[in-house]
Amino acid sequence: MLKQYDIVAGKVAESTQSGAPIYLYISPDNEERRYLVDVLKVDEHTLQSAMDPDELSRVEFEPDHMAIIMKRPRNYSGGEQFLFRVTSSGLFLYQDKLIVVVAEDGLFFSGKVFQNVGNLADVMLRLIYNSIFHFLEHLKVIQMVSDELEQKINTSMENRHLINMFMLEKSLVYYLNAIHSNGYTIGKLKNFSAKIGFTTAELEFLDDISVENDQCYRLAEIYTNVISGLMDARASLVSNNLNVMMKNLNAIVIAVAIPSFFAGMGGMSEFSMMTNPRNWMWTYPLFFCTMIGLGVVTFYIIKKIEKYWR
Repeated sequence: MLKQYDIVAGKVAESTQSGAPIYLYISPDNEERRYLVDVLKVDEHTLQSAMDPDELSRVEFEPDHMAIIMKRPRNYSGGEQFLFRVTSSGLFLYQDKLIVVVAEDGLFFSGKVFQNVGNLADVMLRLIYNSIFHFLEHLKVIQMVSDELEQKINTSMENRHLINMFMLEKSLVYYLNAIHSNGYTIGKLKNFSAKIGFTTAELEFLDDISVENDQCYRLAEIYTNVISGLMDARASLVSNNLNVMMKNLNAIVIAVAIPSFFAGMGGMSEFSMMTNPRNWMWTYPLFFCTMIGLGVVTFYIIKKIEKYWR
């Protein structure tokens, strides 16, 4: 699908006229791909990379244009079970046009960042900044979700909460790799700024983008370490709780086994003859209470010994 945009009064607005300077291709079909490759001379491998979520960010210089592969967060849906994924986007900057190729639709050219736009190179830089902003927004959502899951894990022993936390940790690994890859591309743009022809204002904006990306990477790294620590601590707590429960069960089993031994002896005819059958109304309750007391004392002794050996 093709959408065309133009720069009107410093803003990027959708255009219905052909020949607009900004082209947005959303999951282009075979005919649109052939047009990009045959007419606009876009490298076919680079075009495929623009829609490959596993492709790394990079900058390539062709004879008549510059190609940039950037990473950005993928639109999240509730069916993905707290797994936040990343996707790629291709930016192809020509002398008189900018082509954006993405695999799925999103909120492009919207928000405060696309105000007071100067030229096509400025639009390209703002698209890069916008992807970093989306990473920051997703990181805030991940932090909120992790706090909520942490509270649920503390009050519940269900495995699904632990699995959801693991999915968040996995998502942050993807985000770290994508943000780091974007940082490499931003650094390469700074190194080739003279060749690209950035203005002084665009160079300053590129420096701001580099700083924002570094902060985004550090924030993602902090969240990754925090969630990883929570997962390790939770695994230790579960193991410790299981050990405590097994110790209590063993103490109960031993406390029940000892009275059961004497109760079994009490059922033997030889032992029964030791008591007067006429007094069973008080001898049997006395024997029963004695067995209960013996079990309680045994359990208490076991817990004392266990506490001593800690």
